[in-house]
Amino acid sequence: MMEREAEARRRMVDSQLRARGISDERVLAAMARVPRHAFVSEANLYAAYEDHPLPIGDGQTISQPYMVATMTQALRLSGQERVLEVGAGSGYQTAILAELAAYVYTIERIRTLADRARERLAGLGYANVEVAFGDGTLGWPEHALYDRILVTAGTPAILQAWVEQVADGGLIVAPVGDRWGQTLQVAKKTTGGMTTDSVCGCVFVPLIGEQGFPEEQ
Repeated sequence: MMEREAEARRRMVDSQLRARGISDERVLAAMARVPRHAFVSEANLYAAYEDHPLPIGDGQTISQPYMVATMTQALRLSGQERVLEVGAGSGYQTAILAELAAYVYTIERIRTLADRARERLAGLGYANVEVAFGDGTLGWPEHALYDRILVTAGTPAILQAWVEQVADGGLIVAPVGDRWGQTLQVAKKTTGGMTTDSVCGCVFVPLIGEQGFPEEQ
């Protein structure tokens, strides 16, 4: 079973990631190590290494492997960074970050998902991760400043709380747009403000919170 899953990860890396332009070898190696099947429901195990999002409950999804790799590559991690992740979800992206950064703080607005992610990550032996239940649109000021901030839900803008909580020279990677579609942006904090580059179009679940989108009734 373990060999079959490792082979599925190798195929995923070669056909879905490397073949589509993911070139950061550290990112590719992390994607080959982290067991994505551990972050999906039993009903979706058959699709754990297919290149599309999967439901994880509470109206949320685990992102497709290609988008996880794209966002992670955009962070340009060297291994020394302190990272804030906004939206823990299943904890899969968190695990990828934990493989590549010094420490990961991740905040999730849905308590059941936060609890499950914390349990999964601890069970897989990730000691360099802290999971909190809370409103990620406000960041996590207690542990700021961060070298990188990754937002895993569609946000209406690069929010002020994140700008204040990222270090000078640090990066914020986020899908920016409306509820129905976004552009993945990389914002860099400089002494003169923020500079922004666009990576690709994408569609994420909306970021709900005080500074995000209102929760639909």
